[in-house]
Amino acid sequence: MPFPCLGQPRAMGQVRLSAKRRGAASVLDGLHQQGSMKALFPRPRGPALDAVLLNTGGGITGGDRFDVAATAGADTRLTITTQAAERAYKAQPEEIGRVRNRLVLGARATLDWLPQETILFDGAALDRRLSADLQGPDARLLLVEPVVFGRHAMGETLRRGRFTDRIDIRRDGQLLFSDRIALTGDIAAHLARPGIADGAGAMATVIIADPEAGRLLDRARETLPTTGGASLVRDGLLLARLLAPDGFTLRKHLLPLVAALSTIPLPRTWTL
Repeated sequence: MPFPCLGQPRAMGQVRLSAKRRGAASVLDGLHQQGSMKALFPRPRGPALDAVLLNTGGGITGGDRFDVAATAGADTRLTITTQAAERAYKAQPEEIGRVRNRLVLGARATLDWLPQETILFDGAALDRRLSADLQGPDARLLLVEPVVFGRHAMGETLRRGRFTDRIDIRRDGQLLFSDRIALTGDIAAHLARPGIADGAGAMATVIIADPEAGRLLDRARETLPTTGGASLVRDGLLLARLLAPDGFTLRKHLLPLVAALSTIPLPRTWTL
């Protein structure tokens, strides 16, 4: 489907991919890619299919549009990550970059959504949404979304910008989890407030939707620093939030947390 005509977009990209079961392995079933978003498939590490998303536009700014739709078919194992951290750059007035991610998990499928950090630059305007639809009681989703608010080591401060983020997870059509983040204006000042981030410059959201999620709660808490927390928000759904002063510290604590919750090793791009 062609892209809609928009006012002076900098970049557009679409990826649609699906996995199916072949013997004991998960393999690529379908792939469509268009524009500035590509999917790469490294050498298999085991029964899972690994997909690495690559934004050839070099980042996101106002007017950009990126859409990813991924389906893990019945009995498959699909891991999706990114080649590098995504960067949201300064946008022109009234222009907003848009990212839409849609995940579908078939019966007994496992999908690990493991993008690397999204780094917001001063003046960025990013609207991001993710929806996940789990089919059947045994579909399992591990979702990680790390965000860095400016490069601390470079002395960057987000004095103006917009970041809206939305996550919706459903199982068999029933809403399991819904989360919203909205930061506008002086983002650094918002993050400095004790009730929001108490001065943290990076954060991560980690979600497990799995009938056995309760068994992972103690393991998650054992890996978290004092600036993180984990709760079983309902049967079969574990939520962890992690704050850190900068992206380096965030990753240092996030890597062991994700490794403790995932049943396979982290993607190679996370450890390069």
